[in-house]
Amino acid sequence: MIKVYLPELGENITKATISYWYAEEGASVVEGTDLVEVATDKATFNVPAPCSGTLVEVVAHEGDTVHPGEVLAAIEEDTVSDDKTEE
Repeated sequence: MIKVYLPELGENITKATISYWYAEEGASVVEGTDLVEVATDKATFNVPAPCSGTLVEVVAHEGDTVHPGEVLAAIEEDTVSDDKTEE
């Protein structure tokens, strides 16, 4: 299971508010796509999915205040099986 953390958002930004989740628990997510939007007093940021898989748990909900380094969610990473046969 891969945890999704709030990254450092910039100098002097110590907290953010969860604005919007682009995916719900149980949804498939793709690495690099926007997962959650957070707002600070200076700007709005999108946090991308760190891996492809299933969003299994949302820890920080819309309206919650979070701090850099805090866990926002958990993703069950897709397992890729190599079924290709070499010719």
